[in-house]
Amino acid sequence: MSKETSAKRINVISLKMIKEGSILYDVRRLTTPSEAAGLGKRFLEDLDREQVLVCCLDNKNQPVSITIVSTGTLNSSLVHPREVFKTAILSNAAGIILFHNHPSGDPEPSQEDINITTRIKDAGKIMGIELLDHIIIGSDDSFCSLKERNHI
Repeated sequence: MSKETSAKRINVISLKMIKEGSILYDVRRLTTPSEAAGLGKRFLEDLDREQVLVCCLDNKNQPVSITIVSTGTLNSSLVHPREVFKTAILSNAAGIILFHNHPSGDPEPSQEDINITTRIKDAGKIMGIELLDHIIIGSDDSFCSLKERNHI
């Protein structure tokens, strides 16, 4: 067997984050679920499909980045820990807050919402990036904090 047939080409890559824009938010540190929900509502209120966002925070709970990790259908969205933590790692995040909306307007968590929260929390423990909350945005200023419901 020649060296050429057993050789494997390996790609040399570099990863970069690209800032697509910025927003001015009047709360510097997120200390309560209500403050966090206010940020999530700016992106998710009145959408016709579910979206999942991850907000990356520094060690003082100050948001450093926010990104869409999944866009779904009217009543579901697939989210994988790999997609959630990709942004968190690149942002050097100490913690994250997950946001997603329920287009129906009812922020009550489904069993799938609870399951993915547990999965993200467990993955975060392994990587040293704490899931601080998972907030579901409903209509008319309604929201549900899974931390307040003791799922985190």
